[in-house]
Amino acid sequence: MTGTLSPPRAKSAPHLRDMTARRRGALVPWLFLAPALLLFLYFKFIPIFIMMRDSFFEVRPFLGNRWVGLDNYRTALTDGAFTSAMWHSAVLALLTTVGSIVLGLVLALLVEGPAKHLWFVRTAAFLPVVTTIAAVAEVWRIMYHPGPDGLFNSVAGWLGLGPMSFLSSEDSSLWSIMGMMIWRGAPYDMMIFVAGLVGVDRTLYEASAVDGATVWQRFRRVTLPALRPVFWILFTLAAIRGLRVFVEVYVLTNGGPNGSSEVLMTLIYKEGLQNNRFGLASAASVLLFLATLVLTVLVQALRRRQAR
Repeated sequence: MTGTLSPPRAKSAPHLRDMTARRRGALVPWLFLAPALLLFLYFKFIPIFIMMRDSFFEVRPFLGNRWVGLDNYRTALTDGAFTSAMWHSAVLALLTTVGSIVLGLVLALLVEGPAKHLWFVRTAAFLPVVTTIAAVAEVWRIMYHPGPDGLFNSVAGWLGLGPMSFLSSEDSSLWSIMGMMIWRGAPYDMMIFVAGLVGVDRTLYEASAVDGATVWQRFRRVTLPALRPVFWILFTLAAIRGLRVFVEVYVLTNGGPNGSSEVLMTLIYKEGLQNNRFGLASAASVLLFLATLVLTVLVQALRRRQAR
């Protein structure tokens, strides 16, 4: 008995319409994202690849680029100005990270709660974050005026202290910039800490209080462990923010006096746009990018290891 093979059944029209609708639905988000992606491609990703390419050349706009291999990287890693700027960037990133996180946590503990009036306090404390960096730095530059009529020196005079140089002294310029950066970064950390504190189980506080735990013990045994993921996030963000600092240093001191507050970003700007050493500036930018990448990967690896 022989049978005949029936032809494959054609897909129904509703099924085809459903597939077409799903494909169109998947394309809609990409159509909305396309303008932003094109802007990112043209103004961010393409310049990054050009920077990486130029880091191996002596860039001569009208004479043609000359291949120098790793010479730009050797200069960036051995030149005294660059090594000093790297050290200043590392110190600034580390201390501002610690300072802003500690101050942000203190502020979060003070303003955390359901009270109605706290929204105004949170808004007022968050204002430095939404204010333009250049405007904030200019205001602080005025307050750091070294004369006796400067704001901080006036306060020091009330305390019986003599006028201080702040930004105009090699010993205090970097510390003065650090103070402004901590003041500006702490409110941002505060809001993230407030969001983290909302998720802390309140029954743990009540149970620990019943067991006779003091306020410090409750903070150390309950609050800090619950905020551990928040600390990892803030450490990464604050450290990257400290490594990439530019506007604050540029407005307050422009790297002076005598390079005492020069950081890697301001030196890259000067080498690339003032001294026309684009290849060297590109190599230093690549090194800064690699340092940021290594820091991020290291923090994430430590976080995963601790979470196990």
